[in-house]
Amino acid sequence: MLFRLAYLAVTNGLAMLRLLPMSDLAKDAEILALRHQLAVLERQLHGQGHRVRLAPTDRAFLAALLHHLPARYCTGCGRWCAQRRCCVGSHRDLIAAHHARISRPKRVRRPRTVRSIRLLVLRLARENSTWGYRRIHGELLVLSIKVAPSTVGEILHDARIDPAPGRTSTSWAAFLRSQAEAILAADFFEVVTVTGQRMHVLAVIEHATRIVRVLSATAHPTAAWVTQTARNLAMDLHDAGSQARFLIRDRDGKYPALFDTILADTGITVVLTGVRIPRMNAIMERWIQTCRRDLLDRTLTWNQAHLLHALRQNEQHSNAHRPHRGISNAKPLHAPPEPITDRHKTTHRHVRRRDRLSGNLHEYEHAT
Repeated sequence: MLFRLAYLAVTNGLAMLRLLPMSDLAKDAEILALRHQLAVLERQLHGQGHRVRLAPTDRAFLAALLHHLPARYCTGCGRWCAQRRCCVGSHRDLIAAHHARISRPKRVRRPRTVRSIRLLVLRLARENSTWGYRRIHGELLVLSIKVAPSTVGEILHDARIDPAPGRTSTSWAAFLRSQAEAILAADFFEVVTVTGQRMHVLAVIEHATRIVRVLSATAHPTAAWVTQTARNLAMDLHDAGSQARFLIRDRDGKYPALFDTILADTGITVVLTGVRIPRMNAIMERWIQTCRRDLLDRTLTWNQAHLLHALRQNEQHSNAHRPHRGISNAKPLHAPPEPITDRHKTTHRHVRRRDRLSGNLHEYEHAT
């Protein structure tokens, strides 16, 4: 804008030099011609329903020219360019806006996030397309990087990466959280191999610790197989010293009556979910969805042995490394580390990635 004002001042200064040798009669004739041209232009634009719009530089220049002239010399030059209220008012508003901007109090803001942390957040989002800002925030806490979840969301938003949608809690979920120490959840899910064979997998998760146990997988879930799996589960819980008293499962016909009887002998009461109400077993359903999204949907399963190997690797990743939102982004088998407060260590960090299952699962840790 300043450059254009200087340009207008120079060009009109040269035009003023051209007016010096002219007589008053010639100047009056040129003024009348210009007034007539402006009147014709205004009449044409008025007929088309448009207005002449002046740029801020034009208004400022006209205000400087008309500032020292009486009002009677400005009324006959056309409404759109010569009214003092329009030109001088625009200049006054410009000055007022400038003073308001420089007198605005300086607000104290949080310091900008360290560039290395921003790059790490974008790296995690780039290398893990299914992670939302909450999942990335949990991974940062595992790496002893203390930032707010909203900061991670802002970094993703600035990079035009949409965060994951939030989940609303229900009264049933609140009840489960209050009784989490004593609750297990079990469910079957299916996996189709490359040859088209349908495999049935039975898994169990602890509500309090989010520890997952992939019990077994088979192509033919007979009553004898499910019963033996229940015995193995009861022995594993006894060896681990589990205090579980309830197990939530759906009404799938694969569960024989002996399944509930074996668990009842160990002091575990089986609680059946409602008909077509998957939210009553939401934690188990959520883990199955995560397992499919992170592993099964991106893996070609060859046979039962390959499927069990992949599920065991995912089980180790979920229990030993993956942070879980339900337990304050801690790992099921390890407490969260202390955050790094040293500014030098925060700025200069080296994080390396370890891959599981040919890069389908990523684990991050500080390089030693």
